[in-house]
Amino acid sequence: MPYVWSPILETGHEKVDEQHRQLFNALNNIVVAYREKRGSQEIIKTLFFLTNYTVMHFSTEEELMLKFNYPDYDAHKKNHEDFKVTVLEFMQKFQDEGPSEDLIVNVTSAVGDWLLSHIRVDDKKMASYVLEKADNQG
Repeated sequence: MPYVWSPILETGHEKVDEQHRQLFNALNNIVVAYREKRGSQEIIKTLFFLTNYTVMHFSTEEELMLKFNYPDYDAHKKNHEDFKVTVLEFMQKFQDEGPSEDLIVNVTSAVGDWLLSHIRVDDKKMASYVLEKADNQG
């Protein structure tokens, strides 16, 4: 598998971490589907799941940020919006060209590397803030 979940990636927010694990699973499933020659439909189906799950996950994070008045909300949301565009561009490319090894490698590296970076920096910072605010309120 190209991307393996690690405790280093945990933000400490249970729901966010579980959703991150699901994103990693979806990303890896694209690679497995291609390697096992399951066909374009299976790969596109998995990419649709990844796209939809990403949107749902970002919504979860954005709701948390708004609830706790996260000061970097605008920048974090912009990162989400930019990433959604990237994922949709890959989806379109798959639909137009079909899966190829180059496209699978590009998708998994672009999406996976973005996720790793975003989780390690932005999401950890956001979750730390949210958890601290939640503890202070509760």
